[in-house]
Amino acid sequence: MQGHRRCLKLFLAFALLLLQYAKGGEVDHSQKDTNVTRRCKERERQALLAFKRGLVDDHNLLSSWSSEAQKQDCCRWIGVSCSNQTGHVVGLDLSIDVLGGFDILRGMMISPKLIELQHLQHLDLNEINFTGSQFPNFIGSLTNLRYLDLSSTNLGGKFPSQVGNLTNLVYLDLRGNDFTNVENLDWLPLLSSLRYLDLSFTNLSNVFNWPEAINKLPELTNLTLWACDLHSPILSTLSYINSSKSLASVDLYSNRLNTSSIFVWLSNYNTSLVHLDLSWNLLAGSIPDFFGNMSSLVQLDLSFNQLEVRDPHSFARLCSLQELYLSSNNLSGQLSKFVQILFSTCAQNSLEILDLSGNDLAGSLPDLTHLSSLVSLTISYNQLSGGIPESIGLMSKLQTIEFNMNSLEGVISEAHFSNLSKLQYLDLSSNLLVLDFHADWIPPFQLDIINLRSCKMGPDFPKWLETQKKFSTLDISDAGISDIFPSWFWSLCRNVILVNLTSNQIRGTFANLTLEFSQFPTLHLSSNKLEGPIPSFLSTASYLDLSYNKLSGSISFLCSSAAIYLGFLDLSSNNVSGQVPDCLTHLENLVMLDLSYNALSGKIPATIGSVFRIETLKLRSNRFVGQLPSSLKNCTSLVALDVGDNKLSGPIPEWLGVSLKKLVILMLSSNHFNGSLPSQLCHLTHIQILDFSMNIISGSIPKCLTNLTTLAQKGNSSLNISHSYEISTINLVDFYDDDATFMWKGGMQTYKSTLGLVKRIDLSSNKLTGEIPSEITHLVGLVSLNLSRNQLTGQITPKIGNLQSLDSLDLSRNHIDGRIPTSLARIDRLGFLDLSYNNLSGKIPVGTQLQGFDPSFYAGNLQLCGPPLKKMCADEVEKGQSEQTDFINQEDKDELITPGFYISMGLGFAAGFWGVCCSLIFSRSWRYTYLKFLNGLNDWLFVRIALLKRQLRDA
Repeated sequence: MQGHRRCLKLFLAFALLLLQYAKGGEVDHSQKDTNVTRRCKERERQALLAFKRGLVDDHNLLSSWSSEAQKQDCCRWIGVSCSNQTGHVVGLDLSIDVLGGFDILRGMMISPKLIELQHLQHLDLNEINFTGSQFPNFIGSLTNLRYLDLSSTNLGGKFPSQVGNLTNLVYLDLRGNDFTNVENLDWLPLLSSLRYLDLSFTNLSNVFNWPEAINKLPELTNLTLWACDLHSPILSTLSYINSSKSLASVDLYSNRLNTSSIFVWLSNYNTSLVHLDLSWNLLAGSIPDFFGNMSSLVQLDLSFNQLEVRDPHSFARLCSLQELYLSSNNLSGQLSKFVQILFSTCAQNSLEILDLSGNDLAGSLPDLTHLSSLVSLTISYNQLSGGIPESIGLMSKLQTIEFNMNSLEGVISEAHFSNLSKLQYLDLSSNLLVLDFHADWIPPFQLDIINLRSCKMGPDFPKWLETQKKFSTLDISDAGISDIFPSWFWSLCRNVILVNLTSNQIRGTFANLTLEFSQFPTLHLSSNKLEGPIPSFLSTASYLDLSYNKLSGSISFLCSSAAIYLGFLDLSSNNVSGQVPDCLTHLENLVMLDLSYNALSGKIPATIGSVFRIETLKLRSNRFVGQLPSSLKNCTSLVALDVGDNKLSGPIPEWLGVSLKKLVILMLSSNHFNGSLPSQLCHLTHIQILDFSMNIISGSIPKCLTNLTTLAQKGNSSLNISHSYEISTINLVDFYDDDATFMWKGGMQTYKSTLGLVKRIDLSSNKLTGEIPSEITHLVGLVSLNLSRNQLTGQITPKIGNLQSLDSLDLSRNHIDGRIPTSLARIDRLGFLDLSYNNLSGKIPVGTQLQGFDPSFYAGNLQLCGPPLKKMCADEVEKGQSEQTDFINQEDKDELITPGFYISMGLGFAAGFWGVCCSLIFSRSWRYTYLKFLNGLNDWLFVRIALLKRQLRDA
């Protein structure tokens, strides 16, 4: 895409020069006939020197611009063009194409003295960084300008609508600047001669009538508006009077186009459009039939939308179509039917690039040999199944095959590649394929990219790779190879960018190999059975993963000066030994260092503090001794620090919380750290995993835990903990995800893809005393809390139920007393609970969770009772005994209940009832006394109830 644009730009510039020559041969570039005597105008020379003073020329690119006698003629300066007839400066081009290389100028300002160049027709300052300077208003006065390119100059301020004064402009490129929002494009129709317009990365979200402004440019052939926040056209406002009939290229990549009105607008240019890019928009629904009327269309890009193609017959009429990109849409159905309809007529003869990746196409791969001109075929990330037909080997023009991330299966043989002599890019990874080639097979191609991850080709190392002399990328990970490293392999890798041999069983050593990489490659060699010492040539990699092998010896290869570009190094789970060399000062680009699970010993070198860019440092499970080096506080970018399972000692440094404020993971477990927990740890506002378990830490738990901001927030915006880093000197940008191994619910677990969801504090197996601070209940994001095996006292805070995200809680083997708070039963997510061996008492609260745990998690609390323990609480025992006695004596009581018993009970009731009633009826004094008693009882009850209500209200 960029190459297409640059070629077009150069073509238009050349056309303008030819036009100027036709008008009188006025243009003269800096490479001139030395026999012609001329001098530029003094006023214009001074204007150019003033312009130079506004630039920063670190690489002396403008050395020819000088006041020295032999350099007086500015027409001979680099980038300056003059008229042969008048000597006036007519062109100023300081673009990369003219200056050459990647060394570019920087600008402080565009000198207003340039207004002296009134005859200027061509101005190109592309990619000179003016660091947000205001667009110079005087440029609107250079009315002879026909070509203006100020792209990627980082100019700022208000959008320069004064360019509308440049009515002779044919070419205008203002892309990639930092202008404020554009309110309108009313100035644009004034440029009636404009043929090329690029305003990419300019915010046009407030300009709803942008298509109408474009329609008023009758000569326009090329329109590029990348990432301008464009909205779909409003059809009622459109007018096609005087609109261009020659618009050949429309590129509206990455906007907000979401309705079919954009297609209606484009239909006005059916016969002229050659290139159309609507990718990365919000277009949905069916692709309209009008595309079939675009008879001149050569390139069509509709990728990364939400389009459907129910009936692709319209594409069949595009006889000139060469490139079709429909990736990442909602295409579905059978691929064979889609292809059959899509290219049933003339389009099959012209198509060179077909990209249908990232859809839901299913079925098997059809015979595609009728696409006789196809150069690139990409159908990755679909639902394809079945085998790959051998007929693909007859498509002799194919250069790119991308079938990765499907469910293709079967055997791939030499026949699949029989005539593919032009093949350069092969990606069959993440399928169910088996590559079965004869040992002496010589492929007809020389590949650049080889991606065959998870394609089975073992147990022998693939011999055909020895014939590939030009590859830059090789991925044969998880390929079932269990062979010894062949001696010829590394000699093929001098120019590689990436090699991935992960997850095989490759054996052997690096022997005494000497090799120089030319590209600072990425090397994935983990999970094999490589042995022996690590060779120094590997230090020239920018990314090196040797984890899970059997490598031994020292890691002195890090002392090589070539390691300066090393950004990622993983040597974990090997057998390397000895001390870490004290030569780390040159590792200025190292971002990730993992030496875990080895046999390294001695002290952590103080030079680790010189690796100031490091973000992940993992030294777990070695034999390091001494204290954490204080120089580590210089590594202020640290996000993950894991030195667990060593023999480190001394107090926990206060500077951990003062200098390393970006820490997300801090693991010091299984060492000999002593002293108390410094309150400065509460400054770690980003911390998610804090593990100091199995040390000799004493004192109380700090009460400032509420300052741990991330732990006080529920959830996380990211599943993982990702890092991206850049090594600018070699133009490398890379990334990686952290992982962490720790005790979880009684077993060691490793987390990576979901590590971002883990929020835990583990202070277990220390000598902590005092109560559990109630402030810990503010950490509502906690997923795991382990304070077991300490000497904690007091009661469990009643607010423990605030920790609604808790999945694991371990308070076992302390001296905690009192009752279990009822709020604990309200934590619905609790999957692990251990309160054993404390002094807890009372009844276990009833809840859906607490009764479901094994009784052993409550053991050792002698005063604890209730389910799931067999020990019943006192009130339940009394109730149970009463019910049991009643049941046992039921039979004896039944023997007294006879007919005589009922007769006696009836006679007794009658005698007692009438005895009392008759006394009240016939004795007035008794009757008055009884009624008085009832009235008094009523008054007493009323007063008691009123007092009780008041007490409750006051409380």
